[in-house]
Amino acid sequence: MLANVEGPRQLFQCVNQYYAMQGKPPLITAELVGITPEVKLRDGMYSIRPDKLVTDVKKTDLILIPAMDGDLKQALEVNSAFVPWIVSQYKTGAEVASMCVGAFLLASTGLLHGRKCATHWMFAAEFRSMFPEVELVVEKIITDEHGIYSSGGAFSYLNLLLHLIEKIADRTVAVFCSKLFQIDIDRSTQSPFVIFQGQKDHEDEPVKKAQEFIENNVSEKITVDQLAAMFALGRRNLERRFKKATNNTIAEYIQRVKIEAAKKQLETSRKNINEVMYDVGYSDTKAFRTIFKKITGLSPMEYRNKYNKEALVLA
Repeated sequence: MLANVEGPRQLFQCVNQYYAMQGKPPLITAELVGITPEVKLRDGMYSIRPDKLVTDVKKTDLILIPAMDGDLKQALEVNSAFVPWIVSQYKTGAEVASMCVGAFLLASTGLLHGRKCATHWMFAAEFRSMFPEVELVVEKIITDEHGIYSSGGAFSYLNLLLHLIEKIADRTVAVFCSKLFQIDIDRSTQSPFVIFQGQKDHEDEPVKKAQEFIENNVSEKITVDQLAAMFALGRRNLERRFKKATNNTIAEYIQRVKIEAAKKQLETSRKNINEVMYDVGYSDTKAFRTIFKKITGLSPMEYRNKYNKEALVLA
């Protein structure tokens, strides 16, 4: 992804600009490293020419893995020659960071085994399917473990870069860069941006039907026993199969479907918080607010004010 190539270059230049203002030499030398002398992007619209090839780089301090574009499995194959180089560099002391779905390439190295990782929320199900040994923390903007970093979706890589700049330089430099590029520093969650879609890329038909029933009956109070009886399955059997297929318990799935429906109403309607709460099947105000904030990172009022301009004017 072109932004992941140009963005880090600009921010690292900003660091060196700050040092120049202090009469100091540049702190960071940033180079673009490739497998081939030229890479075509966007069907040839752009050409990227790396500064060096991986065979030229024997030692580095930090590797940044950009997001990949298109079919991710195919992208992993195309970029597979990076994997042994990344592993070798990490084993000799380099730190490694991935941006957005660059996490797929990072995970393919095996360095994330048993560790936490963030990526774009839209690709969470695909990531979990391909790398079950990695603990995906889809709500996080940044992970930082043992010299391995990752960022959430899209432009949240900018927050990862500020995090790295603070570690490489200091807080003052990171704040300077955040102000120059107008990046909201210390943003820690991508939860307000997540659109819950429900994981249906599986072959368990009773579970799919249970998902559809939950989604089509948002205002109803649905129980696990009710669903089990509906599909002639034992409660424990249904719960086990549901968790395996969707990566959510039934209770979690019901909550997420209801909160997603509430989010849409808060974004588009003039209804007050209590009206929205009743529409999605909640009668306990405290419980609704608690679950809403747990899932989105915002209170219902904060969420409405963030995304519903008309409601904000009315308030």
